[in-house]
Amino acid sequence: MLDTNFDPKAVEASLYEAWESSGAFKPRASGAAFSIVIPPPNVTGSLHIGHALNNTLQDILARFERMRGKAVLWQPGMDHAGIATQIVVERQLAEQGNMDRRALGREEFVKRIWAWKEESGGTITRQLRRLGASCDWSRERFTMDEGLSRAVLKVFVQLYKEGLIYKDKRLVNWDPKLQTAVSDLEVENIETKGKLWRIKYPLADDASRFVVVATTRPETMLGDVAVAVHPGDERYTALIGKMVRLPLTDRAIPVIADDYADPEKGSGAVKITPAHDFNDFEVGKRHKLAPIEVIDREAQMSGDIPERFREMDRFEARKQILAELEQDGLLDGAEDIVHAVPHDEKTKLVILEPMLTEQWYVDAKKLAGPAIAAVESGKTKFTPENFANTYFHWMHNIQPWCVSRQLWWGHQIPAWYAPDGKVFVEESEDAAKAAAKAHFKKDVPLTRDEDVLDTWFSSALWAFSTMGWPDETPEVKRFYPTSVLVTMYDIIFFWVARMMMMGLHFMKDVPFHNVLIHARVVDEKGAKMSKTKGNVVDPLVLIDEYGADALRLTLAMKAAPGKDVRMGRGVVESYRNFGTKFWNAARFCQMNECVNWNAFDPTTPKHTINRWIVGELTQTAATVTAELEAYRFNEAAGALYKFVWNVFCDWYIELIKPLLNGSDEATLGETRATAAWVLEQVIRLLHPFMPFITEELWTRLGEFGPKRERMLIVETWPDLPESLIDPKAAEEINWLIGLVSETRSARAELNVPAGAKIPLLLVGAAKESCRRLERHQELIDRLARLDYSTTADAAPTGSVTFVHGEATVALQLEGVVDFSAEAERLVKEINRLDGEIAKIDGKLGNAEFVRKAPKEVVEEQRERRAEAQAAKAKLEAALQRLRAAV
Repeated sequence: MLDTNFDPKAVEASLYEAWESSGAFKPRASGAAFSIVIPPPNVTGSLHIGHALNNTLQDILARFERMRGKAVLWQPGMDHAGIATQIVVERQLAEQGNMDRRALGREEFVKRIWAWKEESGGTITRQLRRLGASCDWSRERFTMDEGLSRAVLKVFVQLYKEGLIYKDKRLVNWDPKLQTAVSDLEVENIETKGKLWRIKYPLADDASRFVVVATTRPETMLGDVAVAVHPGDERYTALIGKMVRLPLTDRAIPVIADDYADPEKGSGAVKITPAHDFNDFEVGKRHKLAPIEVIDREAQMSGDIPERFREMDRFEARKQILAELEQDGLLDGAEDIVHAVPHDEKTKLVILEPMLTEQWYVDAKKLAGPAIAAVESGKTKFTPENFANTYFHWMHNIQPWCVSRQLWWGHQIPAWYAPDGKVFVEESEDAAKAAAKAHFKKDVPLTRDEDVLDTWFSSALWAFSTMGWPDETPEVKRFYPTSVLVTMYDIIFFWVARMMMMGLHFMKDVPFHNVLIHARVVDEKGAKMSKTKGNVVDPLVLIDEYGADALRLTLAMKAAPGKDVRMGRGVVESYRNFGTKFWNAARFCQMNECVNWNAFDPTTPKHTINRWIVGELTQTAATVTAELEAYRFNEAAGALYKFVWNVFCDWYIELIKPLLNGSDEATLGETRATAAWVLEQVIRLLHPFMPFITEELWTRLGEFGPKRERMLIVETWPDLPESLIDPKAAEEINWLIGLVSETRSARAELNVPAGAKIPLLLVGAAKESCRRLERHQELIDRLARLDYSTTADAAPTGSVTFVHGEATVALQLEGVVDFSAEAERLVKEINRLDGEIAKIDGKLGNAEFVRKAPKEVVEEQRERRAEAQAAKAKLEAALQRLRAAV
């Protein structure tokens, strides 16, 4: 017999071990291919709620398609996370009192990282197992493993020889602490309090006149090469082409005309520092202005600047420069502002510095063309569709992709330099030496480029490198292109676009047919989660407390396309209660011998209630299948939730209790068989969403009959013909349910005591309704707590009425309810709701509140108003019925 309650802690680990050891996660030999590559989590990572959502959705699809007979490959793996991993190990060295990486040396430092990876890295893959992720772990890959490293070398060398990888000196975001370039996409602009200083630049030919410029970074002025004004700004027309004196230096710089200067901002004049600002760099290129570097890679002042500023920290130099400007009378004031300051997205601590450095670049614009066309043609589709616009916007405006990083952990760039600087790009040092010898006609010493590749370079190859490319493996032939990529909108640029470019270039086909973009997870009020706010939800804590199934179902139910997923302990607890209710329903079936009817034919039931439940199940199965095919997880989960909770547990089990306790042996046998069969189909349908409780029920319910031939994970998905739906049975039972439900609602709204049994009269009913009442009278009376129910020609005095179908239902409440007291209570409650609605309207009608309040707060107010309005409408209807009865 099933235990009283389902205990996730007692079974989850053993069930997962049974799945994995049985080989259930591996693709079957036959069947159509269905493949997903996991967005590789960082080797340094641990499971957060975003990972839980992403991997739950992938697992639902994998289990769904596996049960539909497809050969499912869910390819797992991890990313080496260049910057993040190097930070972790460098911090560990410091904590242990060891020398830093430069003193340690590259070879030894990289050894330490590999040792850390083997001992501590990959925690997240173990945590994904706790979530129930059914990846084929036997195929787990790592972006630094031998096979993927070979793929990276081949791709880099081929792109270089095709002219699609090159070196160039351009501005990059520079991390002065880590001493490396950082991708534009890995910059987090953090709103920071600061100042906007106004500085006077005297005219070279008239020191009594000034051009005033505004800046948040006065230290960069030492590298100014021009002052720009808008060509249409009449204030400065006469100054264009003239020179101004750069304060604190002996240099004169020109006033130039450029559309970049905005006449509406500040003074309309802007300083141009091409070596230390991305916009200024472009202005400098347009006007052929040579950049002047005044901040070095350690973020100290350097170069051709007054000696007193050299080797000063950039922020110390700022203080000194401002002091001297004020002393010279060239500081025209300052204002407090809040502005976006670029920080390293990984550390959130270091302010990045635009730096002019020589780096390796990919010609992303040329690679983007086919990737744009593939989405335009529909070969790859985005869900929701609007994210294609996000993709297009970035791809049409794509910039060269800086792929080199000044790190030691990663794929070292396969470029070797001869003494004269000649570069040889090959897949191995021996090949580079051979190429150099062919070029110089003799052996020459070569030095390898010290830089490594951007982590996203190897990740861009993930869809095919993980399957064994560049070898022509069976997996590449069978599973590429993959079926769907499940990811979040914030890495459309980082990863999705780059996978598209690389897949089309090297595989001559898209890497995936569908891109499913899910939203972010926020707290219960809709606020972004952050450690500072203390509203972070830890999925592992939730699994410990409520079980993996409750968390998974919550995530699926909340994963509406394009909407944030609201998450909190209370929500997960409610879905844990759903699992408990379903477990108890299964236990009820087992106690009543409704189990394991393997030979049941769902076309055979004769009783209306059994024909009705078969039809309801059939409709639900069709809905769940269609919604999963369309990636509408919330709709699929919602349809199952409604069927299990409302239809199966609340109604069907209640409706069949008299049949199970009756003396009609034929009906008893039919009902047991029907209930058992429906329960089994529901277990199958729920499995992708709640794999642990369903697998446990599958096994345990099979203990009292023929043994299960296989685990649920590899069972077949319900594919039920529409012919199982009986419209007449559906109409009759839904009529019965509607009558009982509306009667219960009326009782609750009018405060009818729970123990009071009242008469119900069906007035003006058609013959079929009268027959239904007669057939199901005993059920209706019991479920609605009635003294009796019958038909009548008119509603007696003192009756509260409502319409049901073509008939009027009269509930005789005289002597049961104090009509005047109830009316007074309802009016009081309606007035309270009116006050609440007016208060909310006052807030929402305040434009300042709507503008300043966080988005989630405004949304919460709107939701509260809608709830109050709905409650008021119900009470007003009850009041109207009450007044009509007097």
